[in-house]
Amino acid sequence: MLTTQIQDKNKALVRRLYEDCFNTGNLAVLHELLGEDFIGSRGEKGPAEFAATLATLRTGFPDVHFVVEDLFAEGDRVAARWSFRATHQGPFAGVAASHAPVTQTAIAIYRVSDGKLRQAWLQADRLGLLRQIDGAPA
Repeated sequence: MLTTQIQDKNKALVRRLYEDCFNTGNLAVLHELLGEDFIGSRGEKGPAEFAATLATLRTGFPDVHFVVEDLFAEGDRVAARWSFRATHQGPFAGVAASHAPVTQTAIAIYRVSDGKLRQAWLQADRLGLLRQIDGAPA
């Protein structure tokens, strides 16, 4: 069983992912946070493929700002409930910039091993996001 101290370190690792990477666009930090064997929620393998996914998000929403609403740890898993606010300023999911303000909410679960993120699962309101940028019918 993992100690509370290890679980706190795991939560700090996930918080750093949002604060030092997602919010700043500093994708180089992914090599510090993710293991080379990392598997993302869309099947991305390793830090480079995950960085490409994040770059796509930041192309569509360069001012994206995540807020970690809740963070829980149990065993080797960390769950984060987050929201983000952004402006649709570039192409995203085949939709040209609408300049619409958007919000999205999600829950992500991460598996941590040896001080690195190894796997991520994400349940996000993608349809809600697409509706906000006129990428899906209401």
